[in-house]
Amino acid sequence: MRDIVLKNVAKDYRTNEAYKSLRTNVEFSGADNKVIVMTSSTPNEGKSTVALGLAWALAEGGKRVLLIDADLRKSVLIGRHRVTEEVKGLTHYLSGRADLDDVICRTQEKNLSMIFAGVVPPNPSELLGKKRFENLVMHARDSYDYVIIDAPPLGSVIDAAVIAKVCDAAILVVAANAVSYKFVRTVKEQLEKTDCPILGVVLNKVNMSKNKYYGKYYGKYYGEYGK
Repeated sequence: MRDIVLKNVAKDYRTNEAYKSLRTNVEFSGADNKVIVMTSSTPNEGKSTVALGLAWALAEGGKRVLLIDADLRKSVLIGRHRVTEEVKGLTHYLSGRADLDDVICRTQEKNLSMIFAGVVPPNPSELLGKKRFENLVMHARDSYDYVIIDAPPLGSVIDAAVIAKVCDAAILVVAANAVSYKFVRTVKEQLEKTDCPILGVVLNKVNMSKNKYYGKYYGKYYGEYGK
Protein backbone atom coordinates (compact mmCIF):
# COMPACT_ATOMS: atom_id res chain seq x y z
CA MET A 1 0.00 0.00 0.00
CA ARG A 2 1.35 3.44 -0.92
CA ASP A 3 0.50 7.04 -0.10
CA ILE A 4 -0.69 9.55 -2.70
CA VAL A 5 -1.84 13.16 -2.61
CA LEU A 6 -4.93 13.99 -4.65
CA LYS A 7 -4.93 17.42 -6.28
CA ASN A 8 -7.84 19.79 -6.94
CA VAL A 9 -10.04 18.40 -4.18
CA ALA A 10 -10.85 21.71 -2.49
CA LYS A 11 -14.53 22.62 -2.88
CA ASP A 12 -16.52 25.76 -2.17
CA TYR A 13 -19.09 25.96 0.62
CA ARG A 14 -22.09 25.27 -1.60
CA THR A 15 -20.53 22.19 -3.14
CA ASN A 16 -19.40 20.91 0.26
CA GLU A 17 -22.91 21.23 1.59
CA ALA A 18 -24.32 19.42 -1.44
CA TYR A 19 -21.94 16.49 -0.95
CA LYS A 20 -22.83 16.34 2.73
CA SER A 21 -26.50 16.12 1.74
CA LEU A 22 -25.66 13.33 -0.70
CA ARG A 23 -23.71 11.56 2.03
CA THR A 24 -26.67 11.82 4.40
CA ASN A 25 -29.03 10.38 1.80
CA VAL A 26 -26.69 7.44 1.22
CA GLU A 27 -26.28 6.77 4.94
CA PHE A 28 -30.04 6.82 5.48
CA SER A 29 -30.67 4.52 2.52
CA GLY A 30 -29.88 1.54 4.73
CA ALA A 31 -26.99 -0.09 6.54
CA ASP A 32 -26.82 -2.87 3.94
CA ASN A 33 -25.93 -0.46 1.14
CA LYS A 34 -22.17 -0.59 1.59
CA VAL A 35 -20.99 -1.21 -1.99
CA ILE A 36 -22.33 1.45 -4.34
CA VAL A 37 -21.71 1.68 -8.07
CA MET A 38 -21.97 5.06 -9.78
CA THR A 39 -22.63 5.35 -13.49
CA SER A 40 -24.12 7.71 -16.06
CA SER A 41 -25.77 7.55 -19.46
CA THR A 42 -23.01 9.20 -21.49
CA PRO A 43 -19.41 10.37 -20.98
CA ASN A 44 -18.67 13.82 -19.51
CA GLU A 45 -21.65 13.97 -17.15
CA GLY A 46 -19.36 14.38 -14.14
CA LYS A 47 -19.72 10.84 -12.79
CA SER A 48 -16.12 10.49 -11.61
CA THR A 49 -16.16 13.88 -9.90
CA VAL A 50 -19.34 12.99 -8.02
CA ALA A 51 -17.96 9.56 -7.07
CA LEU A 52 -14.85 11.13 -5.57
CA GLY A 53 -16.87 13.87 -3.88
CA LEU A 54 -19.19 11.34 -2.25
CA ALA A 55 -16.28 9.12 -1.16
CA TRP A 56 -14.48 12.13 0.30
CA ALA A 57 -17.59 13.33 2.15
CA LEU A 58 -18.16 9.88 3.65
CA ALA A 59 -14.52 9.74 4.76
CA GLU A 60 -14.72 13.19 6.31
CA GLY A 61 -17.75 11.94 8.22
CA GLY A 62 -15.61 9.29 9.88
CA LYS A 63 -16.36 6.34 7.59
CA ARG A 64 -13.63 4.10 6.22
CA VAL A 65 -14.03 4.36 2.45
CA LEU A 66 -12.49 2.67 -0.58
CA LEU A 67 -13.00 4.35 -3.96
CA ILE A 68 -12.45 1.98 -6.89
CA ASP A 69 -11.90 3.46 -10.33
CA ALA A 70 -13.45 0.75 -12.50
CA ASP A 71 -13.70 2.90 -15.63
CA LEU A 72 -11.05 0.77 -17.29
CA ARG A 73 -11.65 2.11 -20.79
CA LYS A 74 -11.32 5.85 -20.16
CA SER A 75 -10.26 6.65 -16.62
CA VAL A 76 -9.89 10.32 -15.75
CA LEU A 77 -9.09 10.24 -12.03
CA ILE A 78 -5.35 9.63 -12.08
CA GLY A 79 -4.72 12.25 -14.76
CA ARG A 80 -7.11 14.83 -13.34
CA HIS A 81 -5.40 14.72 -9.96
CA ARG A 82 -1.91 14.77 -11.44
CA VAL A 83 -0.72 11.56 -9.83
CA THR A 84 2.59 11.34 -11.67
CA GLU A 85 4.29 8.47 -9.86
CA GLU A 86 3.87 4.97 -11.23
CA VAL A 87 0.79 3.41 -9.61
CA LYS A 88 -0.46 -0.10 -10.20
CA GLY A 89 -4.21 -0.27 -10.56
CA LEU A 90 -7.29 -2.44 -10.88
CA THR A 91 -6.28 -4.01 -14.20
CA HIS A 92 -2.96 -5.13 -12.68
CA TYR A 93 -4.85 -6.87 -9.88
CA LEU A 94 -7.58 -8.41 -12.04
CA SER A 95 -5.03 -9.80 -14.49
CA GLY A 96 -2.99 -11.34 -11.67
CA ARG A 97 -0.03 -9.00 -12.12
CA ALA A 98 -0.33 -7.45 -8.66
CA ASP A 99 -1.64 -8.30 -5.22
CA LEU A 100 -4.40 -6.29 -3.57
CA ASP A 101 -2.03 -4.48 -1.20
CA ASP A 102 -0.01 -3.36 -4.22
CA VAL A 103 -2.92 -1.47 -5.79
CA ILE A 104 -4.58 0.20 -2.77
CA CYS A 105 -3.42 3.78 -2.23
CA ARG A 106 -3.87 5.88 0.90
CA THR A 107 -4.86 9.51 0.30
CA GLN A 108 -4.32 12.61 2.41
CA GLU A 109 -7.82 12.09 3.85
CA LYS A 110 -7.00 9.49 6.50
CA ASN A 111 -10.20 7.49 6.02
CA LEU A 112 -10.11 7.42 2.21
CA SER A 113 -8.21 4.87 0.13
CA MET A 114 -8.30 4.41 -3.64
CA ILE A 115 -7.67 1.87 -6.34
CA PHE A 116 -6.93 3.51 -9.68
CA ALA A 117 -7.93 1.90 -12.97
CA GLY A 118 -4.45 0.98 -14.19
CA VAL A 119 -3.47 0.36 -17.80
CA VAL A 120 -6.20 0.06 -20.43
CA PRO A 121 -6.88 -3.67 -21.02
CA PRO A 122 -8.11 -5.24 -24.27
CA ASN A 123 -11.01 -6.96 -22.46
CA PRO A 124 -12.49 -4.71 -19.72
CA SER A 125 -15.87 -6.45 -19.45
CA GLU A 126 -14.28 -9.89 -19.20
CA LEU A 127 -11.88 -8.74 -16.48
CA LEU A 128 -14.67 -7.16 -14.44
CA GLY A 129 -16.77 -10.29 -14.78
CA LYS A 130 -14.11 -12.54 -13.31
CA LYS A 131 -14.29 -14.09 -9.84
CA ARG A 132 -11.24 -12.05 -8.89
CA PHE A 133 -13.27 -8.82 -9.07
CA GLU A 134 -16.07 -10.35 -7.01
CA ASN A 135 -13.49 -11.45 -4.41
CA LEU A 136 -12.09 -7.92 -4.32
CA VAL A 137 -15.54 -6.51 -3.60
CA MET A 138 -16.17 -9.12 -0.89
CA HIS A 139 -12.85 -8.30 0.79
CA ALA A 140 -13.50 -4.56 0.59
CA ARG A 141 -16.99 -5.01 2.05
CA ASP A 142 -15.44 -6.58 5.14
CA SER A 143 -12.61 -4.04 5.44
CA TYR A 144 -14.40 -0.72 4.79
CA ASP A 145 -17.63 0.98 5.81
CA TYR A 146 -18.33 2.01 2.20
CA VAL A 147 -17.00 1.00 -1.20
CA ILE A 148 -17.72 3.49 -4.00
CA ILE A 149 -17.16 2.13 -7.51
CA ASP A 150 -16.81 4.55 -10.42
CA ALA A 151 -18.10 2.62 -13.45
CA PRO A 152 -18.16 3.57 -17.15
CA PRO A 153 -21.32 5.14 -18.65
CA LEU A 154 -23.92 2.39 -19.04
CA GLY A 155 -25.30 4.03 -22.15
CA SER A 156 -21.97 3.42 -23.90
CA VAL A 157 -20.70 0.03 -22.68
CA ILE A 158 -22.01 -2.88 -20.59
CA ASP A 159 -19.29 -2.71 -17.90
CA ALA A 160 -21.46 -0.92 -15.32
CA ALA A 161 -24.08 -3.67 -15.52
CA VAL A 162 -21.39 -6.30 -14.93
CA ILE A 163 -20.15 -4.36 -11.90
CA ALA A 164 -23.65 -3.75 -10.55
CA LYS A 165 -24.26 -7.49 -10.17
CA VAL A 166 -21.87 -7.59 -7.18
CA CYS A 167 -22.97 -4.27 -5.64
CA ASP A 168 -25.59 -3.40 -3.04
CA ALA A 169 -26.95 -0.31 -4.79
CA ALA A 170 -26.46 2.08 -7.69
CA ILE A 171 -26.56 5.84 -8.23
CA LEU A 172 -27.12 7.35 -11.67
CA VAL A 173 -25.43 10.69 -12.42
CA VAL A 174 -27.27 12.85 -14.96
CA ALA A 175 -25.93 16.13 -16.35
CA ALA A 176 -28.60 18.81 -16.66
CA ASN A 177 -29.71 19.54 -20.24
CA ALA A 178 -27.15 17.12 -21.66
CA VAL A 179 -29.09 13.90 -22.21
CA SER A 180 -32.68 13.12 -23.11
CA TYR A 181 -35.20 11.79 -20.62
CA LYS A 182 -35.85 8.84 -22.94
CA PHE A 183 -32.19 7.83 -23.00
CA VAL A 184 -31.86 8.12 -19.21
CA ARG A 185 -34.94 5.95 -18.85
CA THR A 186 -33.41 3.32 -21.14
CA VAL A 187 -30.21 3.30 -19.08
CA LYS A 188 -32.27 3.04 -15.89
CA GLU A 189 -34.07 0.00 -17.29
CA GLN A 190 -30.73 -1.61 -18.20
CA LEU A 191 -29.51 -1.06 -14.65
CA GLU A 192 -32.69 -2.54 -13.20
CA LYS A 193 -32.09 -5.78 -15.11
CA THR A 194 -29.02 -6.40 -12.93
CA ASP A 195 -31.27 -6.56 -9.82
CA CYS A 196 -29.08 -3.90 -8.22
CA PRO A 197 -31.39 -1.40 -6.42
CA ILE A 198 -31.12 2.18 -7.70
CA LEU A 199 -30.87 4.61 -4.80
CA GLY A 200 -31.62 7.57 -7.04
CA VAL A 201 -30.27 10.22 -9.37
CA VAL A 202 -27.72 12.98 -8.88
CA LEU A 203 -28.51 15.93 -11.12
CA ASN A 204 -25.15 17.44 -12.03
CA LYS A 205 -23.87 20.50 -13.88
CA VAL A 206 -26.91 22.64 -13.10
CA ASN A 207 -26.49 26.23 -14.30
CA MET A 208 -26.96 28.04 -11.01
CA SER A 209 -27.39 31.47 -12.61
CA LYS A 210 -30.43 30.21 -14.51
CA ASN A 211 -31.80 27.92 -11.80
CA LYS A 212 -32.14 30.03 -8.68
CA TYR A 213 -34.42 27.47 -7.04
CA TYR A 214 -31.75 24.77 -7.22
CA GLY A 215 -29.07 27.24 -6.22
CA LYS A 216 -30.92 28.36 -3.09
CA TYR A 217 -32.10 25.01 -1.82
CA TYR A 218 -29.94 22.26 -3.24
CA GLY A 219 -26.52 23.54 -4.31
CA LYS A 220 -24.49 22.28 -7.22
CA TYR A 221 -25.57 18.65 -6.98
CA TYR A 222 -29.09 17.50 -6.26
CA GLY A 223 -29.91 13.97 -5.23
CA GLU A 224 -33.36 12.55 -5.85
CA TYR A 225 -33.52 9.40 -3.76
CA GLY A 226 -36.20 6.76 -3.76
CA LYS A 227 -37.85 8.02 -6.94
